[in-house]
Amino acid sequence: MTDSGVARRGRRGSPGCRRGRSGSPRDEDGSISLFILGLALIAVLLIAGAVAVTSAHLSRMRLLDVAEGAALSAANALDDSAYDQGVGESVPLSNRSVQERAAAYLGSRPRPGSISGWRLAPGTGTPDGRTAVVVVVGEAELPMIGPALRDLGVSVTIRVESRARSDVVP
Repeated sequence: MTDSGVARRGRRGSPGCRRGRSGSPRDEDGSISLFILGLALIAVLLIAGAVAVTSAHLSRMRLLDVAEGAALSAANALDDSAYDQGVGESVPLSNRSVQERAAAYLGSRPRPGSISGWRLAPGTGTPDGRTAVVVVVGEAELPMIGPALRDLGVSVTIRVESRARSDVVP
C-alpha cells in the first residue's frame, strides 16, 4: 500500500508473477511464438516429405507402365530364327530383338514431367528365349525438395523391371 491507501500493482508485484533465483521475474514473453514457429517448421517439413514420397511413388508407377508396354512390345517381336525354325508354343525371342523393340518403344513414348530421363538398363533381354525382360531406369524430379537434393548432388533413381511372354494358343 502507498501513502494514499491505494494498492500499487506493477509487474514485479503481481501476485501471479514468477521470480527466478535472483528474485527478478523471468521474462517469458515471446516463448510461445518460438514454440509455434518450431511446430510450423516441423509441419512444413512433414508435408514436404509426404509430397516428395508421393511424387516418387507416382514416378515409379509411370516408369513401370512404360516398362510393361516395352516388355509387351518386345514379347511380340519375332526373332529371325522364327522364319527358319517356325513358331512353337511361344514367339521365339533373342536379346537383340528384345532390346531393339524395347528401345524403339521407349523412344516413341513421351516422357512424363516428373521423370527427367529414362533408359534401358542391363538385364534387358530374354533369359529363356521366350520371355521378354525389360529393365528401365529413370531419374525422378521431386517437388519442393528436388532443388535442395540437386544442390547436394543427390538424385532419386528409380529402377523397374517388367516381364512379358507371347504364348501361341493352338
